[in-house]
Amino acid sequence: MSARIAKALTGSAAAAAVGLTFFGAAPVSAAPASAASAAAAGDPVVIGHRGAAGTAPENTVAAFKDGRASGADFFEIDVQLSADGVPFLFHDNTPARTTNVEEVFPGREDDPITSFTWDELQQLDAGSYFSAKFAGERIPHFDDAAAVASARTGVFIEIKAPANSPGIEQVVADKLAHDRKWKKLVDADKIEVLGFDEASNVRFAELAPEIPLQQLSGTVPDAATLERFAGFADAFGTSYRNLDEAGAQRVKDAGLGLGVYTVNSMEALEDSIALGVERVTGDFPIQTERYLEGQKPFPASRGLEITASVNDVPGEDLQAETGEHVVVANTSNRSVDVSGYVLRDAANNILLIGEGYVLKPGAELRVYTGPGTNSADAYYNNGTANVLNNTGDSVALWTGGGQLLDTFAN
Repeated sequence: MSARIAKALTGSAAAAAVGLTFFGAAPVSAAPASAASAAAAGDPVVIGHRGAAGTAPENTVAAFKDGRASGADFFEIDVQLSADGVPFLFHDNTPARTTNVEEVFPGREDDPITSFTWDELQQLDAGSYFSAKFAGERIPHFDDAAAVASARTGVFIEIKAPANSPGIEQVVADKLAHDRKWKKLVDADKIEVLGFDEASNVRFAELAPEIPLQQLSGTVPDAATLERFAGFADAFGTSYRNLDEAGAQRVKDAGLGLGVYTVNSMEALEDSIALGVERVTGDFPIQTERYLEGQKPFPASRGLEITASVNDVPGEDLQAETGEHVVVANTSNRSVDVSGYVLRDAANNILLIGEGYVLKPGAELRVYTGPGTNSADAYYNNGTANVLNNTGDSVALWTGGGQLLDTFAN
């Protein structure tokens, strides 16, 4: 890790709140720990993905507040430019998945999100897709993230799809240099910029060489490519699913800090730590913080666990009776009524558990996406579209009332 990045990654490894629901995380009160003390304890720097996308609608102020309340060192955002040049926070290239664009602007569901003006973006509801509790959440302005961040919890700024937002590197660099709220975070070493587009990262490095910079890639490239990255970046981030010991060593040999995304289970967290990962980005930062503090990550679980996610079955994923499914088990010594419980994946696809399902101690329930015949140990959602990514996905189990019980990733 470079000296510049080591300085940048100061922050909290504090204990997180005890409970978590759709309605937000309680704030922590413990004093923040330095990156040096976190490293000495063997803990990675924790970053809340898109704020805290597992517990609030991604890239909204509500998610940023959950990320801050978790005690994470940073929360991550995705910045793009509107058609009239306003920097806003949104992940996807189109508004279809996470807004009510079909109602507000019929026929524009698949238009580039950057083709909307700032005024048009403010007419969209970016919270209801996640939960009725978040109805009315708006697409934030870039500056809204700085207003939520603090000396405890900083911001990882991903420059998203820069080809769709010409000049965005200059906009971000100017904000960090001249805007009072952003400059305060820069001066506190609580900012890092990152992106997948190498040319964009090089441009940003030239504009703001003092800002820590991370190059992202879905897989770990060869040593020569990593050496090239090290010429302009301080760190490298990749999918934890594609990281092995050899890849981790190549990154370290290049003198780059090592980060992974999107780590949504405690098992994946442990595997990442074992590989020497220094930054862990995930949708559930409060659970990550609790686990690293030696607390139960899911205090409300009542013995319910996701034990498997069968993403890629032989044949069609939605074939009747034997298609893709998630397995929920009761590991407690008492029966649990799971009627109305919810399984939610990273993209916010939802599988429901029907009424009348009571899991006895040691029992398992298979929850299918597609059609089939319901039985005591199987429930079918009769869906018509695949939910689980065949190459790996993460799934969370919630009560019908919005309590988080467990997460699973493969």
